[in-house]
Amino acid sequence: MRIIRSGDYRRMPWKNGGGETVEIAISPAGASLDDFDWRVSMARVASSGPFSRFPGVDRTLAVLAGSGIRLRIAERGIVLLGRDAPPFAFSGDETATAELINGPIDDFNVMTRRATCRHRLACIPAERPVRFRREDDLLLVMVREAAATARFANEEHALAAGDTLLLDRKDEPRLEIVPTAPALLYVVEIRRV
Repeated sequence: MRIIRSGDYRRMPWKNGGGETVEIAISPAGASLDDFDWRVSMARVASSGPFSRFPGVDRTLAVLAGSGIRLRIAERGIVLLGRDAPPFAFSGDETATAELINGPIDDFNVMTRRATCRHRLACIPAERPVRFRREDDLLLVMVREAAATARFANEEHALAAGDTLLLDRKDEPRLEIVPTAPALLYVVEIRRV
């Protein structure tokens, strides 16, 4: 098990230069935007405009904060995304443009290279302990809006709001997250192909 503290996230410019990404985790370690197998990140979207294209990559996007966006994707029309909307999956091959609904947003983004990985992203409200079992190769859980305790293999670890926990194949597959107050858990499952 690995705990990635929010203060250790890596900040870097967007691929298209239009903003800044906060990279939570990437594989392989030290990979660039052109050669990662998977990547989990957040971004502040302060103005409407085009999304970076990532050929050969599948993406899933969730809105963490703000009023939301209208995401226009070629051939698929307009999708409204807000904090209450489920995460939205689309291809990085597609041309996508975001229009802010009422000011900036923060988003959560999961990307996997189609030739090597598949992923799922879910947002789970948590007022009580939530149990997880890693079924795929990797399980990442980011805690938002409240601190929590992670119970794992007879150990307890404190998580601040914004921290992420990562389990891989060598770890015990069971995990429990106990929030100190109502929280949101962003849960990413990644399977290698």
